[in-house]
Amino acid sequence: MLKEVGIRPISKSRLHTVDMNNIPFGRIFSDHMLMAKYEEGEWTEAEIVPYDNLSLAPSISVLSYGQSVFEGMKASRGPLGEPMLFRPEDNFRRMNFSATRLCMPEIPQNIFLDGLYKLIKLDEAWIPPAGKGSLYIRPVMFAVDRYVGIKPSSSYMFLIFTCPVGPYYTEPVNLLASKEYIRAAPGGVGTAKAAGNYAASLLAAKEAKRKGYHNILWLDSKDHMFVEECGTMNIFFVINGTVVTPSNTGSILSGITRDSSLRLLRDNGYRVEVRRVSIYELEEAFMYGQLTEAFGTGTAATIAPINRIGFNGRDLQLPPLKDRPITNWLSKTLDDIKHGVEDDIYNWVVKI
Repeated sequence: MLKEVGIRPISKSRLHTVDMNNIPFGRIFSDHMLMAKYEEGEWTEAEIVPYDNLSLAPSISVLSYGQSVFEGMKASRGPLGEPMLFRPEDNFRRMNFSATRLCMPEIPQNIFLDGLYKLIKLDEAWIPPAGKGSLYIRPVMFAVDRYVGIKPSSSYMFLIFTCPVGPYYTEPVNLLASKEYIRAAPGGVGTAKAAGNYAASLLAAKEAKRKGYHNILWLDSKDHMFVEECGTMNIFFVINGTVVTPSNTGSILSGITRDSSLRLLRDNGYRVEVRRVSIYELEEAFMYGQLTEAFGTGTAATIAPINRIGFNGRDLQLPPLKDRPITNWLSKTLDDIKHGVEDDIYNWVVKI
């Protein structure tokens, strides 16, 4: 029975080869990764090892049947340079929710959280300086049974690897609302962070980019009119001074940044509504000058301003970023909490 996550450090770091002032997103990886295995009904081993390639059989079941879930997290530097994580226990809980939905075993806390803290401490030097970026953290679990047949796997691999990153979006985002594709349906796996959800989104995103947009504004699966998410983010609108975000009807991801945004907005006196919002309501609000702000929320981007929304051959062009007081306040407040600049009254930040 697993008792503690071991550490096998590298002999020499690759950090000196990285320009922290020019970091591409998701292409440079830190020195170490956490690796754990689940076999015969229990987690049997977990160790922090040098980041390296994996040796796996071509028959592992994830390649055919898609049992794979993941999370996205970030580590930032505080005022004194100390590593800081934002709501890691919520990522832990959500990953286990996703695992349960895909008929996978839950990950013990001593592997996920204790192992994560050891990993971040070991690769602390890879966290960019404050204002230069952050350390993106990718926990992932997938089925590794050497078996061709549809059934829940009996063996799994869990990894956490990290990479220093700069901004995910370098400009406000353009979205295309389309009735042709859907992201998820109630009763499906839209509420889980399943790898297959993202694979299914790629064609729609590709077509949106071909038409001059960054990504898709997802509409619901039944009526093809109610907004759900945008690209890989939750979405918010400011309509006639009220902040509106779609309610979770069983097909959207329960975003941690979304939840944090709702808490901050409500506690600071903003009018907030969590409800169904249709693309036609947005069109009408735009026509009357009442749609004044829109933004996406997610781990990678935190707060991503929406520049324009395309639908039925026309664009809903939002005001310039300087004229969006709620978006700018929320973005700054979240960043200040994550970096220890503002008091963390919610105990969201974990210092390593």
